[in-house]
Amino acid sequence: MRRPSPHPGKYNALTDVPGIRVGHYSDPAAASGTTVVVCPAGAVGGVDVRGAAPGTRETELLAPENLVETVQAICLSGGSVYGLAAADGVVRHLASRSIGFPLDEGQVAPIVPAAVLFDLGRGPCFRPPVDAGWGEAACRCAVSGPVTGGSVGAGTGARAGGIKGGIGSASIVLESGMTVAVLTAVNAMGSAIDPADGTFWEARLEIDGEFGGRIHGPVVLPPAPEAKPAHNTTLAVVATDAILTKAQAKRVAMMAHDGMARAIRPAHTLFDGDVVFCLATGKQALPESGGVFTMPAAQVCINEIGHAAADCLARAIIHGILDAESAFGITAYRDLARRL
Repeated sequence: MRRPSPHPGKYNALTDVPGIRVGHYSDPAAASGTTVVVCPAGAVGGVDVRGAAPGTRETELLAPENLVETVQAICLSGGSVYGLAAADGVVRHLASRSIGFPLDEGQVAPIVPAAVLFDLGRGPCFRPPVDAGWGEAACRCAVSGPVTGGSVGAGTGARAGGIKGGIGSASIVLESGMTVAVLTAVNAMGSAIDPADGTFWEARLEIDGEFGGRIHGPVVLPPAPEAKPAHNTTLAVVATDAILTKAQAKRVAMMAHDGMARAIRPAHTLFDGDVVFCLATGKQALPESGGVFTMPAAQVCINEIGHAAADCLARAIIHGILDAESAFGITAYRDLARRL
């Protein structure tokens, strides 16, 4: 029987992995917001931090040698260091529904790793009024269907290489039947567009016309913004329905960073806090290992998942920029002039 070729999932989004929900809270007046990825049944988590200016919470808990295996949500937020407060609301929301690491007397401790991006000063006040309420509101909006992209949630005030950044998502169903998907908040110092030819570095990865003819390059890019410490950061969450260990989830997160580095140049700079999380919902087992003298099938499958995650992240970055709208004095790709 012929196996189906790889193709995007139903929504071409993170929610194509069963058990994953995504919610946004946007405050356009403050030029900031929060995005939450919720997995109520829990998912094995991994993380890899590559940027030199990260703002994170609970990432050390995801180290393979540490106790907790599963997480219940990932919180991505604008607001830089202040944005970490949004994760408190996610914890509160999950605890009210008894979702979390089990404790004594029927209590739970929701495990909610978080990461933030820098969008301070893009609204009327330098510091947006981010607090726990943003995280709670994002959780209440979380859905398992289509994911809204562009200037929403953590991407509300995002900027990427001098143009408007935003939320993007993409997925792929592998020949094995396993699904790999990514959601990203693109807020990079580097650019997703090659200044030499005015088009996206990784436009070649488009599947089934997913960009909808919206890549109208070559475009005229605005002058590159001045590099400033910690004023950037691209965040991403990879999800798969495969059964992975924490070490394997970390390896997938590490491989996914390759897609960021291909799609945004430069990436992982001193002025970015780039972070990739990986969630494995454990619905599909990896193939049984082969013999002593062959590459174990499970290892081959991990390579395929990691490679797919990298390509999905690159595609999601393009979606995030294509979906963004001009705001806060930042021009979106859709409004850039074409080269003559």
